[in-house]
Formats: sequence, C-alpha cells, structure tokens
Amino acid sequence: MGEKICWNIGVFVALMLVLSMNSNNYNESSSTTSSSDDFMSYNNINNKLMKKKVCDEIYVVGEGETLQTISEKCGDPFIVEENPHIHDPDDVFPGLVIKINPFTISRLS
Repeated sequence: MGEKICWNIGVFVALMLVLSMNSNNYNESSSTTSSSDDFMSYNNINNKLMKKKVCDEIYVVGEGETLQTISEKCGDPFIVEENPHIHDPDDVFPGLVIKINPFTISRLS
C-alpha cells in the first residue's frame, strides 16, 4: 500500500512540474500581446487540444469511475496491461493515477 501511495505522489508531482513549465512557457511567449488577445489565444489553444484528445496520458481516477468507464471515455482498452501497479481491476479508487494510451489503428500492427 505504501508503494502505491509513493508512486502516485511521485507521478502527481511530476505532472504538476510539467504543467507549471507549460504554463510558464505560454506566459513568456505571449507577454507582448494584450490581455484580451491572451485570453482568445489561450481559448483557441485549449479548444484545439480538447478536440484532439479526451484524456491526458496521466489520468487521475475520479469519484464513481471504474476502469471500464475510463476505458470507454479515453479509448484505451489496455489500461490494466499498461499499469502494472493495478493488481486488481476492481480495486480502483478516486485519486489513483493511471497511464492512458488512446487506442489507434497503429497499435494493431
């Protein structure tokens, strides 16, 4: 149990670092534009990303979610195989961090 908690905390910290670096890069690159332009650019980028993929590669399980619902939502039927820290597929709890790889045709080859 302790290993799961340490691993989850480590992944969470790494995710937060990556997100903060992306946020800083965005702020630095758009510092010469007005705040309304920043808002519009951010929304356009955000909308494009949302259309491109439903789930991030690192996914945090929410309340009431199961591996089946996450698999359907994210398009990854191989969640258990890609996450060796999940020993029992029925033992999924809110806050559990899992790796998601959306299913693509290239994965069949």
